[in-house]
Amino acid sequence: MEAWARWCYRHKAVVLVLWVAALLGLGAASTTAGSNYSDVFTLPDTDSTEAYDRMAQAFPERSGDTDTVVWRVDTGTVRDASVRERIEPALSAIAAMPGVGEVRSPYGTDAAAAGQISETGRIAYAQITFAEQANAVPKELVQDVVDTARDAERAGLQIEVGGQAITRIQEPPTGIAEGVGILAAAVVLFLAFGSVFSMLLPIVVAVFGVGTGMLSTGLLGHVTDVPEVAPLLGSLIGLGVGIDYALFIVTRHRKNILRGRAPEDAAVLALNTSGRAVLFAGGTVCIALAGMLVMRMRFLDGVVIATSLTVVLSVLAAVTLLPALLGLLGERVLSRRQRARLAASGPESEEAKGLAARWSATVQKRPRAVAVVALAVMAALAVPLLSLRLGATDQGNHPEDTTTRQAYDLLAEGFGPGFNGPLQLVAEVGGTAEDRVAVDGLVERVRTERGVAMATALPTPPEASVAVIQVVPTTSPQSEQTDELIDRLRDDIVPESGLEVHVGGVTATFKDFAAVTGERLPAFVAAIIGLGFLLLLVAFRSLVVPLTAALMNLIAAAASFGVLVAVFQWGWGTELLGIGKEGPITAFLPVIMLSLLFGLSMDYQVFLVSRMHEEWVHTRDNARAVRVGLAETSRVINCAALIMICVFSAFVLSGDLEGAMAGIGLAAAVALDAFILRTALVPAAMHLLGRSNWWLPQWLDKRLPHLAVESAEETAAPGKMPEATPGTTSGPTHATAVHGFVRSPEGEPVRSATLTLLTPDGRQLDRVESLADGSYILAAPAAGPYLLLTTSPGFDPWTRRITIGPEATVHDLTLTEETVDATN
Repeated sequence: MEAWARWCYRHKAVVLVLWVAALLGLGAASTTAGSNYSDVFTLPDTDSTEAYDRMAQAFPERSGDTDTVVWRVDTGTVRDASVRERIEPALSAIAAMPGVGEVRSPYGTDAAAAGQISETGRIAYAQITFAEQANAVPKELVQDVVDTARDAERAGLQIEVGGQAITRIQEPPTGIAEGVGILAAAVVLFLAFGSVFSMLLPIVVAVFGVGTGMLSTGLLGHVTDVPEVAPLLGSLIGLGVGIDYALFIVTRHRKNILRGRAPEDAAVLALNTSGRAVLFAGGTVCIALAGMLVMRMRFLDGVVIATSLTVVLSVLAAVTLLPALLGLLGERVLSRRQRARLAASGPESEEAKGLAARWSATVQKRPRAVAVVALAVMAALAVPLLSLRLGATDQGNHPEDTTTRQAYDLLAEGFGPGFNGPLQLVAEVGGTAEDRVAVDGLVERVRTERGVAMATALPTPPEASVAVIQVVPTTSPQSEQTDELIDRLRDDIVPESGLEVHVGGVTATFKDFAAVTGERLPAFVAAIIGLGFLLLLVAFRSLVVPLTAALMNLIAAAASFGVLVAVFQWGWGTELLGIGKEGPITAFLPVIMLSLLFGLSMDYQVFLVSRMHEEWVHTRDNARAVRVGLAETSRVINCAALIMICVFSAFVLSGDLEGAMAGIGLAAAVALDAFILRTALVPAAMHLLGRSNWWLPQWLDKRLPHLAVESAEETAAPGKMPEATPGTTSGPTHATAVHGFVRSPEGEPVRSATLTLLTPDGRQLDRVESLADGSYILAAPAAGPYLLLTTSPGFDPWTRRITIGPEATVHDLTLTEETVDATN
């Protein structure tokens, strides 16, 4: 990693040209090829999928998306000649458009047409069936349909258009949510860094990572099924992790310069420490995303491809493009005030200061109180999760000023709430009279069922192999009573008919989707938690750290879904946010959200614990490791979380209700994870657990592969002068030493105590054991500040910061006998 970072730093022009060429090349290819997204929103071996397949085979002209033109008159009825003169030409023009399969008008002569006019005669609708499913219908065709229908409107005649295809043209221009998120992130970065150049670095890196990721996703849509929501989710997660990963590296780089390192060495050290953590964190996010494959849903496969590819490219930009940009800026990565202070006062102290250090000390002093308060907050927020109901959002959840919401409300007013989610009973029939009689009997039986407002056999040719019965429930598509009706139709009524009948329709499809999601969700959660556990086990060589992380991830998931239920299912603030009416949580959202949430939670866990682990390896003092790790990472974690909250919250502006759900849910998850779990509950728990945090059975330690998140230490043989850079950039550069005696509290010499000399950034320089009289001598490459670590059986670990002069420095030390900490 060190050599790679130095190469990118020194060959900045080459790296910049390669990234710009990649972005422009992908952009040109994407412009030429266009996009080819396809939503495969069906599940094999489900009743609703069987119904759709039978319909597609028997009536291909009806298998496409069906949308609705609805009109209402203030006076008279829709049968008036003045109304028909405006509506019928519009419907004829729509029927003649290429891509429109069928238009069923209420002014037809068949019996079904009469049912398209409400009992009051003031509301009527026409059904428009496209030749393709909603996401495959060209937006230009949809816009022509809407314009043609709305042009017939006049005073006293209201015309609205609803349906899945119509929803697509109501979406705001792409890029608004991303732009607002980037702008908000820029403000946070400027406040954090106080430098325009430092502010721009994470944003530029994220833009290149997300840009190449989204363009690549668009091209992949030509060779595999990629749903239309995938680029939105890819940009959502890509912007978040891209800015955060660059932020972690830039923060470490700036800190290294402020502590006296040359810009190139500072960048290399930042990539060799925080850069390694970024690589590991990016890998954990991709593994969490890949966990969606456990669900075995084709719709999610494309989401995995898009989001994982964007994360990989964001990580690649952070470890290649970022060091090149750091090389371009040099010391200008610091603000003018910081550069002036560095020149006037010299390098700053290694010790963390400020609010983060004070909070870390508070957590160390009162771990039980902090843990109890944090758990109480998370438990309270998780309470709404108990009423979670998976389902589907529809146009009834759209904002009130949209034409789809107006059409939905008009249909509910004229024909009942269940009219917006009709069910389709698709029966396989032969040419026998007995089958036709059985279908008629089924229609009559369904009409008498509780919860059914209307049941009608749709017109079909005599030679058709299927018969279709349209069933309108008395309740809305999102009602639990509608779900119960579907269950009764499948379990009781259909088996009694003697026919092979499948219950389909959009409402039944989403019910099946929710059922399958609920069945497979435990296996999915177990898979991503298990994979995360194994990664942390190998990285930190501890059983307790990954167990703690898994528990914290579950707590974060419960609390964030509680917030999601309160906002979107209970309706606490949906209209205020401009995202429409409350309803069930979209069935596929928990899977996507859990993948993203677990990945992001692992990010913060890695950055926090890797710094603690680094200190633990050097000092073997758990209290110090937790305190220092929290003090040095909490500020940057909170800043990164604030950026992610801004980016995710901005997706309320995406115009996509599922995107808004994911954005609000992830924003809540990140806020709770960073501000409560990682900076309060996790360190409090680690203080309470003490040294057991780092326990690993020896037999397991021998069998685990070595995967270091931190940079490898350079170990010098005892008594040999290490060839290393001095601990400081100023002062003499000739070798020197520190020596003295190690004694017990009673003044007795301590034999075989292990003494280790470390640089301020934790790199080992020399290690010896004290002699029989307690004496020791450690070699140092130059005068300057160092860390001295002493361990001995029966005594507490002893760590001090010492300053070695140009001549040999005498430093005696007295160990304290090992005691049992009552708190731990």
